[in-house]
Amino acid sequence: MRLGMVALTALALTGCARPGAEAPPPTRAASAVLVLPPVKVFTPRPPSAPQRSNTDIARDFLDLHFELEGGASLPHFSRFESPITLRVTGEPAPGFRRELAALLTRLRNEAGIDIHVLGSADADTTARITIESVSRTQIRRALPKAACFVVPNVSSLAEYRRNRRNPRTRWSLLHQREKLAVFIPNDVSLQEVRDCLHEELAQAIGPLNDLYRLPDSIFNDDNVHAVLTGFDMLILRATYAPELRTGMTRTEVAARLPAILARLNPAGARHATLWLPPTPRAWIDAVEQALDPHAPVRTRTRAANDAAAIARDLGWHDHRRALSHYLLGRTLHPREPLLARQHYLTAESFLQGQPGTALHQAKLAVQLAAQDIASGRGEAALARLEPASATAAAHQNAALLSTLLMLQAEALELTGRMVEARRVRLDSLGWARYGYGADWQVKARLEDIASLRPLTSRRP
Repeated sequence: MRLGMVALTALALTGCARPGAEAPPPTRAASAVLVLPPVKVFTPRPPSAPQRSNTDIARDFLDLHFELEGGASLPHFSRFESPITLRVTGEPAPGFRRELAALLTRLRNEAGIDIHVLGSADADTTARITIESVSRTQIRRALPKAACFVVPNVSSLAEYRRNRRNPRTRWSLLHQREKLAVFIPNDVSLQEVRDCLHEELAQAIGPLNDLYRLPDSIFNDDNVHAVLTGFDMLILRATYAPELRTGMTRTEVAARLPAILARLNPAGARHATLWLPPTPRAWIDAVEQALDPHAPVRTRTRAANDAAAIARDLGWHDHRRALSHYLLGRTLHPREPLLARQHYLTAESFLQGQPGTALHQAKLAVQLAAQDIASGRGEAALARLEPASATAAAHQNAALLSTLLMLQAEALELTGRMVEARRVRLDSLGWARYGYGADWQVKARLEDIASLRPLTSRRP
């Protein structure tokens, strides 16, 4: 299930309009771009290989496949044991089929999975997976906190509603995978459609768990990664290795994994084992409370403090401790920006040198660069933004990329590079249309970022 919240993407600014709200009148930067450029899309590119040891990856594989997010253990391994067929129902969003085709191509080429969409009239009865495109409201009525989700043994949202208390829709009781349904929103940005496709289809055919300790994976509820990574494709390829089959126990799978990973990922033998400690439930609960958009600020601040204290007491020095400080900075930012900056810098210190955290650092750069721009430090902002923009593009995160480019345009104007600033700002808008969707949301984001600049340096 992809949560209806994103841990590290929102810019800590005031003035961002909410879905359904009336768009503010455009001024300053937005007034010059009332007609937005076409939507930009990413071209396929191979992901980076995982930079961790096969010993760590084997442990991750087992915890992903034999545990559920709530803490329950699964007694048996499961996967599809025949070619995976799909059908699409509902009213898919524009661009949906292109994103689906690109994802299926990656799954076939990178994970070696036999998967394709049925086009025949009998798809209704033979498809193993149904992808139903429905409204965000319909999804929230079924699962209030979900942006999208996947359920076993049903073929439609209506069928799930009728059977939501039926044991056959519970993952903990699933013995083998025969029929699944994935529910994707059709009234959100193209990026959210794509992100949901990647996460939910990957869980439909692969691991059911999410682990906060994974820095380089979509199988993580921090929602940092938007598309399947090199680590994820390795996990999926190993899931469908011929040495494994549905019904195996954890012990049986563990005995076969070293040879499977040695064959699929020989470079993993050269990396040192990190063995990050497990994530306790108390820290997860604190993080979820700190992220809850409906909770009072005081409650979210207290929860972020709790998360940071737990991470400190456990002696963590990884991306989870960085996330704790990031969330604390986010909650403090409107009232105590200087203290918030200290927490952002602390988060940055824990990320530096950690493999698989380039995207975490790029998202953190949004907050630090925004503060630099608000203080008139254009060159300092550019030093953060330029490498972060390259990282966002490499990870195909258009929402992040557009925000970084909008900030970069403001920083360029602060340093007097007006022509370059106009080019970068225009470039940001095509990505923003992919990442944020509606034109009013793009213009609201542009306005929000333009408002950061000191009053003495703003454009007339």
